[in-house]
Amino acid sequence: MSLDRIKVNRFLVLGRAGMDLYADPPGTRMEDARQFTSALGGSSANIAAGLCRLGSASSLLGTVSDDAVGRFVLAELGRYGIGTEHVRSVGGEARNSLAVVESRAENCQSVIYRNGAADFELSTAQVEACDFSRFGALVLTGTSLAREPSRAATFRAIEKASAAGLITIIDIDYRAYTWANRQEAAEVCLRAAQGSQMVVGNDDEFGLLAGDQAAGLELAKRFGERKGSVAIYKMGARGSITFAGTEQIELGVYRVRQLKPTGAGDGFLAGVASSLAAGLSLADSLRRGTAVAAIVVTRVGCAPAMPTLNELMSFMAKNPPLI
Repeated sequence: MSLDRIKVNRFLVLGRAGMDLYADPPGTRMEDARQFTSALGGSSANIAAGLCRLGSASSLLGTVSDDAVGRFVLAELGRYGIGTEHVRSVGGEARNSLAVVESRAENCQSVIYRNGAADFELSTAQVEACDFSRFGALVLTGTSLAREPSRAATFRAIEKASAAGLITIIDIDYRAYTWANRQEAAEVCLRAAQGSQMVVGNDDEFGLLAGDQAAGLELAKRFGERKGSVAIYKMGARGSITFAGTEQIELGVYRVRQLKPTGAGDGFLAGVASSLAAGLSLADSLRRGTAVAAIVVTRVGCAPAMPTLNELMSFMAKNPPLI
């Protein structure tokens, strides 16, 4: 399968959308805060917002709680221009994901509430009702694989994407608190990665899939060597190594004054995917993705921190190129 289908420039992003509350003003510790600012959150929603900000079209495939918080999330998705035609509201005891976070570079605290998380109610019926032919790529994160019925729905989405000729992009995004155990996470995420054309993860996450931290880089290389595939191995402040066929691209990071550590991975993926959809080379797309990640950590929030294309171009023009 070729990666050219991504140039349709319309993304179906599967998974979690939630509410973030940030201690205000920036720098305030959570326990000292007297006020908080609200924002759209959740890894999938953040990626979708980043894609829209950078000129791509995106729609969310997911579920939100049928309450005031769920309605807040739906309204925020609309404000970013994210399509909500495939988002379902669920009642009962399901509740939207909620993150209470600080905007601090050092010792940043984040408290995530995911008891009875509404996004795990994504159903196979929702996936079956979605017309995949309208999109160029399916984007998902490992979070959607952690529980049923979302897990089965996600695997069905991967199958439908493949049948329709879409590119599937997975960010492993391993979060231990969402999984029953590490072994289950490794087996399930490995299966999903094997069905995807682009696999994105950090050194710990590829180590998880490989069953050995030291074997993670070699696994990423093997993923990238598959025909028509890309594997991006992220190393935090040490940059990234990308494998695509016989090509290997090593990039550093932009040096910025970081406000907080969250959102960089979501921004990176949005930057890379939107750039590939715009027809840029893989190397140039990776540079843009790295620049988006750098911008996001200098701003409050995750979705609100995503830059527009003009802001991205301005940032890259003012900063030295990566080595």
